[in-house]
Amino acid sequence: MDRLVKADVKEVELVFIKGQKSSTSFTLTNLMHTMSVAVSLSTKTPSFFSFNKPFTIIPPLSSSSYTILSQPSDQPPLTNPPDAITVKTTMVPLGKVNHDDICHRFSKPGPHIFKDATLPISFLGPHVIEHLISSNTQISDTDLYLNRAISGCFGNQITALLQSAAVSGKADLVRTLIDHGGDVNHKDSNGRSLISLAVEAGNLDVLNVLISSGCEIDNTVDHVFHYAAAINRVDLMDALFRAYKNSISIDSVDFHARTPIHISSIHGCTQVIRFCLSVGASPEALDVDKCTPLHLAANGGHLDAVECLLEASNYSKYALNKQGKTAFTLAVENDRSNVYGSLHLGDALSRAARIGDVNGIKSCIDEGANVNGKDQNGWTPLHRAAFKGKLESVRALLGYGGEVNVVDDNGYTPLHCAVEAGHVQVALLLIGHGAKANLKSMKGTSMGVGSKSDCCKNHCCYRGCIVQPLCNEEKERA
Repeated sequence: MDRLVKADVKEVELVFIKGQKSSTSFTLTNLMHTMSVAVSLSTKTPSFFSFNKPFTIIPPLSSSSYTILSQPSDQPPLTNPPDAITVKTTMVPLGKVNHDDICHRFSKPGPHIFKDATLPISFLGPHVIEHLISSNTQISDTDLYLNRAISGCFGNQITALLQSAAVSGKADLVRTLIDHGGDVNHKDSNGRSLISLAVEAGNLDVLNVLISSGCEIDNTVDHVFHYAAAINRVDLMDALFRAYKNSISIDSVDFHARTPIHISSIHGCTQVIRFCLSVGASPEALDVDKCTPLHLAANGGHLDAVECLLEASNYSKYALNKQGKTAFTLAVENDRSNVYGSLHLGDALSRAARIGDVNGIKSCIDEGANVNGKDQNGWTPLHRAAFKGKLESVRALLGYGGEVNVVDDNGYTPLHCAVEAGHVQVALLLIGHGAKANLKSMKGTSMGVGSKSDCCKNHCCYRGCIVQPLCNEEKERA
């Protein structure tokens, strides 16, 4: 005979509730027609599990019910493999035996002892899943318990667990909860989506699961680009942009009218700033205080962010916030001396070029000033030097790599400026370095000058050669 008794279940299920005892019952049936059977029940962890009847005698063809109890605990005793109830039996020919005799029989191994069943113990319910979410249990082990635990949960419980799982970083757990009915479009108490929770927690794998599961976002409350920008996560920004670029703008604003570039500038997250710029974000957006991203980066003393923003915008350095302050002013007020040079060197270089201070030009460039940096109107130091007729300044700037055919916001080159102001020697020098006399401005005007040899014969041919002269405002800025 293979076994003496038969269990009515293949595994025992306990609903685990944190801090409380758990219990469940099962039945064993004696398969013997004429002989009673003694039964012994045990587990690998007797300190946690107990039975109402650890030793019993079952009459022929009769059944007996048993209850297993677990001790109160803050977490389920999950093991790999799971604990199990071992059912051992032995025949009782006379049908009667006392408790001590039963214990004695089961204490001695031998052919008289049958191992009739091994019933795995499974824990069910939301408290088990909460433990799996919060613990460091490996995913491979989690799979052993998760499906069984979910069978003890209702739909709304699964959705509530999904919200917690969204910040866990355990993408497989999130996927399983969704597959078992968790609402992927559930909102938290602030109306935010699960996407927001995953992004704030910095979980790319979970984010991808939610995106692939059709999770929707609400532009008015889900400032997902902002959350990713605050933690300098370009990978999250990229995933969000690819998934939601048709429904949410990279220049979307939060409650302070700040764009993701504003947020990344506050935190000095240069990589995110570069990403935003690469997909079309504006570096000149203004928040409720009329601050540009450069204002915020300078205020925080974030040098890399400041330099990145200066490369992207000619205007920001001169922009005034609601208090009438530039980014440089904020840096001074907050003693952010590390960004003074980047914010002020361009101005110093332009001034040196304008007044003909060659040593000043060399000093500024040696300290890191951009020889081709533009002001708010698009003028480079070479434009200023050319318009003021500072021949040696022009020569020095060209020597440091000044672009001879660079145009300002109105399409004027340094040669336009030199010719308009009547500085023949400067114009000749620029032409000698490749300045193109036939370049057209954005307004459609052209230089209309002759060849160099013609000009040598009649220097005054440079005067008045621009059909549309520079306006007084443009002259005053020099």
